[in-house]
Amino acid sequence: MPEAYRARRMRPSRTSHPYINVIGPCPSCIPRSTRYGCARRRNAAGQPHGQQSSPRIFSPTRRLALRNRALRLQQAPDAPRFLIEDMIEDVLDRLAFLRLEPKRALVIGDFTGDLARQLRARGAEVIEAEPSQGFDEEQPYPFEGFDLIASLGTLDTLNDLPGALVHMRRALAPGGLMMASFLSAGSVPVLREAMLAADGERPAARLHPTVDVRSGGQLLQRTLYADPVIDHRAVHVSYRSLPRLVQDLRALGATSVLADRGPVLGKAAYARAAEVFAAAGEDGRTTEIFEILTLSGWKPKIPEF
Repeated sequence: MPEAYRARRMRPSRTSHPYINVIGPCPSCIPRSTRYGCARRRNAAGQPHGQQSSPRIFSPTRRLALRNRALRLQQAPDAPRFLIEDMIEDVLDRLAFLRLEPKRALVIGDFTGDLARQLRARGAEVIEAEPSQGFDEEQPYPFEGFDLIASLGTLDTLNDLPGALVHMRRALAPGGLMMASFLSAGSVPVLREAMLAADGERPAARLHPTVDVRSGGQLLQRTLYADPVIDHRAVHVSYRSLPRLVQDLRALGATSVLADRGPVLGKAAYARAAEVFAAAGEDGRTTEIFEILTLSGWKPKIPEF
């Protein structure tokens, strides 16, 4: 556990976002696109007409390397597990609220194994998948027919997040539920300010971009989930120093995996960042905020075209 873990779970009411038409049909095939999309017309990359290649914002190689490092650091008895514990508790709370007892479930990213154990204790058949062990969330899943898919803390560093959500939906059985939690916009605001101050007049991208609540709603609508729900909550953690926060971020696998790493932060700049971080606190402790976004939706029971 971190030096002082104080989690305040702030849950807004569960409300659905209205339908947002993100991608329109191809102008030359409007009548057919209303039912079939533009699958017959493809671009040079082999993608449907009008669909562009996902930008390579994140480095898949760095993503796997940093996750492997985080899993090694998690072997320590005092490793910070407050984010994964919060996400597991949230999944169980939602299942209790919905009175859903899945018979077959897929759990992605839970390195503690606790969620799978609790689901098995309820009689569910559970498959566990780990991105660092060859499970590629941006490719079609090698298994399907799940009543529940829970993804914990892995989707925020994918180059093709819409595609990953589509693969999750296709792996669900009709009427199955998807729940995905990950760090979102608004996380570590003090650290962001400290990095800006350290870089001075030439700021560099040191923390990767994140999804906000509005974008999460658009993603669920775009990927055709029924009854989408978008929630966010904040976990507050206090630290004595910037190095202690950085240590936790490494163990959480929450450091930057940007493809463009930017210039190295020198010793003088790091010292400035540490000063700004300390000045933002009181009584020798600085409170940092981790915002968790949870997306959930159902696979329609009607057959998909």
